[in-house]
Amino acid sequence: MLLDFDGATLIARHIAMLADLGVARIVVVTGFMADTLEASIAALDPRVPVSFVRNPRFDEGSVVSFAVGAAYLAGQADEPSSMVLMDGDVLYDARMLDRLAAAPGENILLVDRDIEPGDEPVKICFDAEGRIVDFRKQPEHPHVRHGESVGFFRFSPAMAAILGERAAAYAADDRARLEYEEVIRDLILASPDRFHAEDISDLPWTEIDFPEDVARARDEILPQLERAS
Repeated sequence: MLLDFDGATLIARHIAMLADLGVARIVVVTGFMADTLEASIAALDPRVPVSFVRNPRFDEGSVVSFAVGAAYLAGQADEPSSMVLMDGDVLYDARMLDRLAAAPGENILLVDRDIEPGDEPVKICFDAEGRIVDFRKQPEHPHVRHGESVGFFRFSPAMAAILGERAAAYAADDRARLEYEEVIRDLILASPDRFHAEDISDLPWTEIDFPEDVARARDEILPQLERAS
């Protein structure tokens, strides 16, 4: 999240674009190097309130971070509102968030049809009618096509509460080392008509997990973002 791309870190880009989108507040779940990350964000003087919630079990699965963040939001006194959930390791076009906000439907996943081969991408799988039938790196259910999940989601207040409760249950037992996508998958399989995918295949983005991803982000994605701005 602190990788710098043309003078701005990934987290600084996230916060600026979320502010442009008009979000009411931002919650960042921290763990590894929490002090460094929080100090970096505080130095930005962000235009919207940013809260930090630390996950002391950050070395376990990301479902624990999901549960920690959801519990924090549930404890706020404000009226329930829609929740945008975002991976922090993505360099992307700002228009992605515009589409996420404007997409019709209760709960939205962003999908890129031009998926990279292999087991690493999280796949959103569809049946012939376009219904989401699986959501996993290695899907189990039959499908006619799939795309890659960007790792950005919009959930209704009701669904955000349900997901938070499910994540807490995962974090409390032997499922704590699973990825947070498993919680979302549970709800998709239980209520597929409540989830929809918004196509962003025409927009530049990349997830950054490995050194080669950093090189691609700087050499291929960043120039496209600069031309689009």
